[in-house]
Amino acid sequence: MISSMLNMFRVADLRKRILFTLLMILLYRIGAFMPAPGIDVEQVQLLRDRANQGGVLAFLQLFSGGALTTFAVFALGVMPYITSSIIMQVLGVVVPKIEQWQQQGAVGQRKITQWTRYMTVVIAVIQSTSFAFLFNSGGNSISGSSGANLLPNFHIGTVSVVVLTLTAGTALLMWMGELITQKGIGNGMSLLIMISIVSAFPAQGSLIHAENGPIALGIVLVVLIGLVAAIVFVEQGQRRIPVQFAKRVVGRRMYGGQNTYIPLKVNQSGVIPIIFASSVLYLPVLLAAALPWDGFRRWIDDNLAQPDNVFYFGITGLLVVGFAYFYTAITFDPVKQADTIRKQGGFVPGIRPGYQTERYLAKILSRITLPGALFLAAVALIPSILINVFLDTSSGIGGSSGAGAAGFGFVGISILIAAGVSLETMKQVDSQLTMRNYEGFLK
Repeated sequence: MISSMLNMFRVADLRKRILFTLLMILLYRIGAFMPAPGIDVEQVQLLRDRANQGGVLAFLQLFSGGALTTFAVFALGVMPYITSSIIMQVLGVVVPKIEQWQQQGAVGQRKITQWTRYMTVVIAVIQSTSFAFLFNSGGNSISGSSGANLLPNFHIGTVSVVVLTLTAGTALLMWMGELITQKGIGNGMSLLIMISIVSAFPAQGSLIHAENGPIALGIVLVVLIGLVAAIVFVEQGQRRIPVQFAKRVVGRRMYGGQNTYIPLKVNQSGVIPIIFASSVLYLPVLLAAALPWDGFRRWIDDNLAQPDNVFYFGITGLLVVGFAYFYTAITFDPVKQADTIRKQGGFVPGIRPGYQTERYLAKILSRITLPGALFLAAVALIPSILINVFLDTSSGIGGSSGAGAAGFGFVGISILIAAGVSLETMKQVDSQLTMRNYEGFLK
């Protein structure tokens, strides 16, 4: 392993990509602690304490790495981009023009990416405006009894500067993610989400140790280690569909006659269903914080924003399973795959080419997607259940315990995204090393 890590820096191109990615991550973390203009820094700590108790704020700052509670330049994180990506993918099913772009290859993908950027800016303007009103003295509903007033000089000039700053931060973050994908080690947006989530682990761990003791922290670490091992095991699992190609004689040369396979992963969609499900839950939580309806806000805070609620478990599980099937259907089309095999003169042993192959691939894909989707849902929910059983999350900030555990309640979603993105990043680095005749990480 150590020699493989050293090989990463022996390859000049890979070394430049890694250093560039680290530089982008450093800039991102600096922006996550740089408050927007007009913010009362003394009130920031009150908001952080409130977020450690769980609820709406704990969920909203899940993907911001703590930037939301400091009202930093990158307070919105990449969630506007993720939300716009989901909207574009859903519209691709119902809007013929977008579906046509999806079938045009690189040219159509550039058009989809451009419209995704436009929609990201629009969503960022709406969300930043909502937060500007929420965090002033007239919108203390989201900060609850803490009384945090981050915008003491609340007027149109201050609000405009804050909205412009947060929107520009989101646009800059979107650009940085694309740069990491193009010039870095890849997975730009996913990598930024992972960094946001991982950055909160040390502080939450220290809170659990201080308020629940070393035994509770040990339980959490055991759960995390077992969770990572299970994720890696399932992520590496795949069903290999054998494919044979008939021999063809062209002139004096013989082509084909090769045997290969189609690798169908158990978790074909990766961590995307978790990110999508969290993004969908993010919208009603944000809407509840923005609307002046106390009953609706209280219901959202007690159900969708609490990782120890049965309703939260049910909605999250259904969303994860649904998005797993949805994204798998987008990334792997049995009709196109069967048609490609037929055009190349191949066939699955025992299955006739064409329609029969299409039905066979669809059947296999449906069977392996179900356990993969259930695994994602279980990983997202079971750690939250265990933590709420073994740790005391009932007390507030003034009590003897509870804040650290409550803030750590979304550990299932967090560790699944972090482990999945880390594994995908290691695969990309491993492929770069293998291509240059170096020994990679994965065996």
